[in-house]
Amino acid sequence: MAECTTSAVHLEIHDWHITDDPRFTAWKESRPQPEVTVGGAFQTAVRDAVKRGVQVRRVRIVSEPVNDYVRWEYSITAEHNIAAGETVRWLPRPLASTLALPGNPFWVFDARRVRFSIFDGDGNVVGHQFSDDPDVVALCSSAFAAAWDLATDHEDYTFD
Repeated sequence: MAECTTSAVHLEIHDWHITDDPRFTAWKESRPQPEVTVGGAFQTAVRDAVKRGVQVRRVRIVSEPVNDYVRWEYSITAEHNIAAGETVRWLPRPLASTLALPGNPFWVFDARRVRFSIFDGDGNVVGHQFSDDPDVVALCSSAFAAAWDLATDHEDYTFD
């Protein structure tokens, strides 16, 4: 994101990942969560990009009813993502059925480069794949745009 000049978009398609996050563990155990500060590496990268005029957007495709991980993720979105400068939307999985989606979650940077996140079966990131192929960038960009159009703004999204 440090090299972005115009846009960074992220499409999440998993209902859970990085479940060993100590904040998630504390939340599940009804313990106080460690502070979420807009000063961590990710938040700083987003904030710096937004200051440069980069539009940072994220769509989370989620199953409903949502699981505990998504409930927790929703609970920290305002202070973790939005406070850093991201715009976040939520898309219930049934509304995504007709979308052509890549097989892995991804970022598209400046409509030029894609970074896919590769997860193991336990939801841990095990690597990334990058592509500058114009066809791959177009696929991911159009998938994101279609999901964005169907998704609900964070402040308007509700679940039971």
